[in-house]
Amino acid sequence: MTADPNRSESAPLVPREVLFGNPEKVQPRISPDGKRLAYIAPVNGVLNVWVGEIGAAEDTFKPVTNDTDRGIRAFFWGQDNARILFVQDAGGDENWRLYDTELATGTTRDLTPFENVQAQLIAEEKAFPTELLVGLNKDNPQLHDVYHLDLETGELEMVLQNPGIVGLVSDGEMRVRAGLQPRPDGGMNLVGRRPGASAEQWEVFLEVDSDDALGTAPIGFTADGNSLYLLSSVDANASRLLRIDLVSGVATVLAEDPQYDVSGVMTNPDTREVQMVSYTKARVEHVVLDPSIADDMEAIRTIQPGDVTFRGRDHADRTWLVAFTVDDGPVAYYAWDREAKEATFLFHHQPALSDYTLSKMEPFSFTARDGLTIHGYLTFPPGVERRALPAVLMVHGGPWARDSWGLNAEAQWLANRGYVAVQVNFRGSTGYGKEFVNAGNKQWAAAMHDDLIDAVEYVVGQGWVDRERVAISGGSYGGYAALVGATFTPDVFCCAVDVVGPSNLQTLIESIPPYWAPIVAQFHERVGNPETEADLLWARSPLSKVDEIKIPILVAQGANDPRVKQAESEQIVGAMKDKGIDHVYLLFGDEGHGFAKPENRMKFFQVAEKFLARYLGGRYEE
Repeated sequence: MTADPNRSESAPLVPREVLFGNPEKVQPRISPDGKRLAYIAPVNGVLNVWVGEIGAAEDTFKPVTNDTDRGIRAFFWGQDNARILFVQDAGGDENWRLYDTELATGTTRDLTPFENVQAQLIAEEKAFPTELLVGLNKDNPQLHDVYHLDLETGELEMVLQNPGIVGLVSDGEMRVRAGLQPRPDGGMNLVGRRPGASAEQWEVFLEVDSDDALGTAPIGFTADGNSLYLLSSVDANASRLLRIDLVSGVATVLAEDPQYDVSGVMTNPDTREVQMVSYTKARVEHVVLDPSIADDMEAIRTIQPGDVTFRGRDHADRTWLVAFTVDDGPVAYYAWDREAKEATFLFHHQPALSDYTLSKMEPFSFTARDGLTIHGYLTFPPGVERRALPAVLMVHGGPWARDSWGLNAEAQWLANRGYVAVQVNFRGSTGYGKEFVNAGNKQWAAAMHDDLIDAVEYVVGQGWVDRERVAISGGSYGGYAALVGATFTPDVFCCAVDVVGPSNLQTLIESIPPYWAPIVAQFHERVGNPETEADLLWARSPLSKVDEIKIPILVAQGANDPRVKQAESEQIVGAMKDKGIDHVYLLFGDEGHGFAKPENRMKFFQVAEKFLARYLGGRYEE
């Protein structure tokens, strides 16, 4: 296909390395004593943790970890200021191990050295600086028992054999006292232990039916341990913030919105009082509940444009770390001094982005064929007339997740290459209340996909997009949606890009990781039950309609993916091979559910860019 004559060459190509390579610096964390700063940055191309004194020269910061393979993506300070803790898996298998690096000696230890076991951080507390609670599915692959970890000796001691509970939450004394108990009907009852109750005395404090299961989660205890903070949509449409008195059982509503779920809660680490809640609407909106931080929030909002996220605070609660996300530039990190009421700029996560013309991400909405309002985002190529452009429908994963406003590297990449990036929060997406998310129940490849097709009709109908040049792409559920687009609606799209997407819903559900087994009833309620609805699952599987494929497909898969097994891609690729259907297959032997290693990301986007240019006519970086 020839290049699109309607596009502008005025915006220089943003290199893939800038968009998808390692960030320069990211994830700043302040030490509990407020004296040092840690962040993630590359060492010889691999992400590691760096530490230095706050306010010191940049060249005094040094790497304290020595990962040479997949890179470190999640870490936190020890409450004793003496260590950095981080998690790592092997090849993307998601069997996370917990490590610590002692800053004084540089010694790194594997704190959970068990094969095929997943570690989860359950609790850390300011009052217990050398102790953690860790969940390990060592004895039962389906359930995480709770272990006390002594960080000085490395000793692990089981303190709670899991009675069948997920989402465990502990109180300020590091006693696990709440969680969700999965039900056979897909519900998730809130269970807890009253103050002073024994380890066996679990009670049901809130019955949660399947319609409310995705919108309910315990998040923490009050300082006295007598009450529990809870997000729940029970008796409401959207998830509210509640405080449940575990002595009387009385629930008090602290914050709510009729349409949007509470998406974030900020509490004072000492008093445990709620200070602020957040809602993710078209943009993130913060609602201050604690007057003592009102002045801080008012001042922080003036630092720079963008949506603010809180990244932590020191024990004295004098210094906060905040991040500002914009849609057309790098993330900016600041330290906010609460006493001086001053902000100190720390760094941008990828300063090179500022050297290029990026595009605005524009919220939009439309009415689906059955009258439901669907929201999403559009990112147009910069400097071109918005007429008959090629487009890529980017479908988010989950599907119980959502797209949100801000810097999206993939959307910027597509817009820079000449395409309209179309992101749709189809029914089944979270954040818009339970009526919206439950409208997606058993609607895979049905009404959920209709929303995507209706989005295409909308942008074509506005004159923005050329009907003949629309691609569909996505990862996980989005990869499934891309395969559905190629099999169920092959006349709508000219090509498809599937990353770790399932092709057979029956084998997907039958091969979930063991630690998802307690919540498999939710899959049965929201997708289908392999034992009683095998015909439905097969009818909604792209593999069942492989004969309908008319368009080329790019399939990318991680060999170690524990969620969507390699067989899901192999099945559809094998069928396409047998039928002589044009396709490209990328298998990464050292990846899981997505591509963590920069060289693998670069390889994928290089191939995807050339693939899209061939069928949509956009630009390509040689």
